[in-house]
Amino acid sequence: MRSLNGEGGVKETQLGSLLRPVRAGNAFEETVERLLQVVKLGVVPHGERLPPERDLAVHLGISRVTLREAIRSLQEAGYLDVRRGRYGGAFVIYRPPDPGGGDLAEAVNQMGAGDLADALTYRMAIECGAAQILATTTLDSAQRAMLLRRLSDVNEAAPTDYRRLDAAFHLSIAELTGSPLLAAACADARLRVTDLLNAIPVLGPNIAHAGAQHQAIVSAILAGDPDGASRAVAEHLEGTAALLRGFLA
Repeated sequence: MRSLNGEGGVKETQLGSLLRPVRAGNAFEETVERLLQVVKLGVVPHGERLPPERDLAVHLGISRVTLREAIRSLQEAGYLDVRRGRYGGAFVIYRPPDPGGGDLAEAVNQMGAGDLADALTYRMAIECGAAQILATTTLDSAQRAMLLRRLSDVNEAAPTDYRRLDAAFHLSIAELTGSPLLAAACADARLRVTDLLNAIPVLGPNIAHAGAQHQAIVSAILAGDPDGASRAVAEHLEGTAALLRGFLA
């Protein structure tokens, strides 16, 4: 299978987790879903190019005709810009809302209060489980370095890039377990709350608190403490849920 041409292996790992084969019966719809995950979660951020068509088609297990239909639809919806020529390709033009610039109440109304509660429960189960499993896994030096790099990236992020790098950090925990299904579930769980998180202002004290929680998660994983890793993730996600409730009150 062709490489997805990731930078330093990190982006390639995340692309490989998200761009898994689709089912034949819904090939177009699931291709759109996979590409939207890559775009909305910021795995390929604004201004950057998706992998070449030939590589995407192989990884998704689809024809290039189906892939082009999906890319064309996302171009029409304002997520991608397709450029021709030697340096062409499908470039991401989607920008998430400015932190705090979104309408949280509207996003929740579109989702439904019941679906929001379910999404938060789903995310809690998936991410706590992923951290717990990873803490029982023997990581090699490259895997440890990847986790520490993601921790450093999010904890040093500028406010405008914080949500994207936070998503990358959380996704990396599931990816490092080596389970494509778990990585896909983590991406799905995060995508369900992405619009809500983008609508919350990036608050300095909260980001500092989250940074300490991120460090606690990584420390527990690297110490081989599955219960501690699960507790650290639960505390972190409960803080996010509290912010959502606060801004909705």
